Amino acid sequence: MSGHSKWSTIKRKKAAADAKRGAIFTRLAREITIAAREGGGDPVVNFTLRLAIDKAKASNMPKENIERSIKRGTGEDKEGAELVQTMYEGYAPNGVGLLIEVITDNRNRTVAEIRHILSKMGGNMADAGAVSWQFKRAAYFAVPAEGIDEEKIFEAAVEAGADDVITEEDIEIIGPVEAYKQISDSLSAQGFQPVESGLRMLPNTTIELAVDKTLQVMRVIEAVEDLDDVQQVFSNLQVTDEAVEQLAAA
Repeated sequence: MSGHSKWSTIKRKKAAADAKRGAIFTRLAREITIAAREGGGDPVVNFTLRLAIDKAKASNMPKENIERSIKRGTGEDKEGAELVQTMYEGYAPNGVGLLIEVITDNRNRTVAEIRHILSKMGGNMADAGAVSWQFKRAAYFAVPAEGIDEEKIFEAAVEAGADDVITEEDIEIIGPVEAYKQISDSLSAQGFQPVESGLRMLPNTTIELAVDKTLQVMRVIEAVEDLDDVQQVFSNLQVTDEAVEQLAAA
């Protein structure tokens, strides 16, 4: 996982800048709408909705925006086009696998935009299943390591069902999807506040490349993430500290 923690920190800073422009709120609103549509508007019983709302609150999304997105999902608010959530698969240069999670009101537009970026930057789209078999879905939490009692957070996570606790720039906690709520509640009860949490697709194995090739792939991932319809991009790239430092300095 070396380097991933630092890269995540850079991405969070970028997301904060996006939030100021309102760009990230559109993505969060779509996620809330989809969750409410599929599981109802009560976050107490709708785990996916609770997850989406937690992410929105962490990004300081206004309460009225959250409520409007929930109403849109439950059908109380008919405004806007029908949204669809799906996962596309592809490859970045050097054979790095990509899973691209999107929420869109126009699949044709979204696929065309993703294909254009991948083709332009040395990658390509892949058939369904060609990449996804290399990943597993897991619960993920990141807590800033500075000033944290590592033994205390380790106990809180593991006792709640976490499989792994990794200490880098962040303390990263990974566990089964079904343990997400227990881990989240345990961290909260102990006073730990994640800066990032949610469900992720984690690679079973990673690909390590030379720094220049790693940077090439990282730029492809960032370009895809910048598309309006893209929620998240997961890859099996092994990111090194050196690559992150060079990207940050660019």
